[in-house]
Amino acid sequence: MSAATALVFRPATRADLPAVLALLADEERVVDPAGVEVTEAYERAFAAIEADPRNEMLVLVDGDGEGGTSTVVGCLQSTYIPGLGKGGAERALIEAVRIRADRRGGGLGRALMEHAVSRARARGCALVQLTSNRSREDAHRFYTALGFARSHGGFKMAL
Repeated sequence: MSAATALVFRPATRADLPAVLALLADEERVVDPAGVEVTEAYERAFAAIEADPRNEMLVLVDGDGEGGTSTVVGCLQSTYIPGLGKGGAERALIEAVRIRADRRGGGLGRALMEHAVSRARARGCALVQLTSNRSREDAHRFYTALGFARSHGGFKMAL
């Protein structure tokens, strides 16, 4: 990360939706947000996330926005889950963590995750958990380097 680069962490806005969908669309190459179709289903899902105080889609933006120079280079979704475990404290679930393929390796992912963990801590969460596809071995090494431990196996059922 360059000292001259203005990095901004903020909640995603509707205007960021094409860029977020582009980040989620492909793991290995940069997808042009201009070519991403924002369907009604995505609009509904984003509106639900935005309206729910227990959910947030965060973006990492490179640039100050002046003259249209800002670019969404990362995203993640945090969901805050109330529970009776851990003394009744909330836990944060982090999903959909992405950094643009051409910007990986420069510390942006670490900065984004540290920001999300800091937000969870400020909310009083007792722990942060995340999910990651078993095939994303590079991501698993990254999460381990951040201090996350493999503690559970997960299951899914398509409906």
